[in-house]
Amino acid sequence: MNPEVVKYGVDDCSYKAAGELPGLIKLVDAFYDHMESLPEARKILRMHPSNLALSRKKLAFFLSGWLGGPKLYSENFGGINIPLAHKHLPIGYEERDAWIICMQKAVAQQPYEESFKSYLIDQLRVPAERIRRACDT
Repeated sequence: MNPEVVKYGVDDCSYKAAGELPGLIKLVDAFYDHMESLPEARKILRMHPSNLALSRKKLAFFLSGWLGGPKLYSENFGGINIPLAHKHLPIGYEERDAWIICMQKAVAQQPYEESFKSYLIDQLRVPAERIRRACDT
């Protein structure tokens, strides 16, 4: 096997490709910055507390474990079932798509390899759709 080929989704390859925790914090900060500035994200922004500090931390910690790095979310906040945690919110296609748009813009700003950018967005569509289905608005 060619050592130059990175297998995203294997072990901590995705976590490393994202720049580990510092890279994820930058991604999450860019994501929430877009959520605060894009008109199409107003509805999902209103689903969050006015102070986004804890939301930012929780998302960065979740992504850490989800991408194969340290399980920071469960270490700090306990276990989570992402669709169930959002079930009380009115999330439909419009909200799912706004979330993805914010994430696409945030990912585009990161110094990731293009192949990882595509991989990451494709992977993030899965929980976004599961949340939409769980909320079934």
